[in-house]
Amino acid sequence: MNSLETKHIYYTLHFLISLASAIMFTTYAIYYIEELGLNPFQLILIGTVLEVTIILFEGITGVVADTYSRRFSVITATFILGGAFILEGSIPYFSDAFAFGALAIFASLLVAEIIRGLGETFLSGADQAWLADEAGEGTIAAIFVRANQLRLVASLIGIVGSVVLASVALNLPYIVGGGIYVILGIFLCFFMKEHKFERTPAAVEMPLGAMTSTFVSGIGFIKKKPILWMLLLVTVLMGAASEGFDRLWEAHLLEAYAFPELGSLSPVVWFGIIHFVGTLISIGAMEWYQRKFDVNRPRVIRNSLFYFTIGQIVFTIIFGLASSFYWAIFSFWVLGIIGSITAPIYQTWLNQQLESGSRATVLSIMGQGNAVGQGLGGPFVGVVATRFYIRSAIVLSGLLIIPAAVLYGKVRKGK
Repeated sequence: MNSLETKHIYYTLHFLISLASAIMFTTYAIYYIEELGLNPFQLILIGTVLEVTIILFEGITGVVADTYSRRFSVITATFILGGAFILEGSIPYFSDAFAFGALAIFASLLVAEIIRGLGETFLSGADQAWLADEAGEGTIAAIFVRANQLRLVASLIGIVGSVVLASVALNLPYIVGGGIYVILGIFLCFFMKEHKFERTPAAVEMPLGAMTSTFVSGIGFIKKKPILWMLLLVTVLMGAASEGFDRLWEAHLLEAYAFPELGSLSPVVWFGIIHFVGTLISIGAMEWYQRKFDVNRPRVIRNSLFYFTIGQIVFTIIFGLASSFYWAIFSFWVLGIIGSITAPIYQTWLNQQLESGSRATVLSIMGQGNAVGQGLGGPFVGVVATRFYIRSAIVLSGLLIIPAAVLYGKVRKGK
């Protein structure tokens, strides 16, 4: 397989994942709140269970990818995720049979999120490690940027699909999104190849010993590179900040503002419009940034991560404190731009620090760091949202990012 074919498989993988995610998550909060009846603390708890699952399994599945096969890990992830999302969307169909009503519905959601968490760990790190090996590290920066642009295009399509499907039934986006994951898994079984990965020699004869050796090698590699320790700490901090915002921003809009009257648009359609316009803006911003700056240059990477992290702090706080609906939506769109630009830059920088033999393991450890941050920060932010205001929890999420900006500032100054 040549690098052209490799990147096309990678593009297809992330296009379909983003399509499924947009279909499911554009209107998921309305499904959770209006149909399943979750309160702010339960919304956070759902996310915490997901992150705890990731913490428990991330290192193990990353080692599997480095020891046995990145391809196997990615394909396994798609089928597990597809099953989890279909289960989550099917809850209303069998909820009437539950004896304990709302409690049983919530328990079913937790089970689905545990299964989802396991699937996420098989995917985390394995896809990037596969790409870096098959296409070569010298090409991945451009591939990451283009893949992110394709994700945004897929999101546009998915947003429209989510609104249409949710208008029929609020759980339908989950069932369709899960189906897309299953179709993706079947596609990868036929077309995803793995030529440059070398399985650990002891993987068959001594599987436990081989996996342990791979994990120890990954930990040792992180210890030797201070920049990876810094990135791991940043990942923990950003995870703590993101969990509250990601789980509560829709609830914040529904609680704090009266949506402007525009015909008879329902909240489902409004959230679709917010996502659609924000994604269009992010696509344009990413294209401009890619043309303006060379994202392969270390100085551009360091400056971008520092300044955009400061911007993330400022506009998260503005989103939480905004007195009008329009200021809140404007700040939300700016946060979308920041995320779309910094994600591929961070991925490129991180992968440039790694070696092939332990790449998936180290990336999984980074994923664990994010999960630890979300698992610790999420419940704390959820308690604030439940006991006080969701607005207060959003502002707290912004303040939690400040230490990450300080660390990026030290890297920018060469410390």
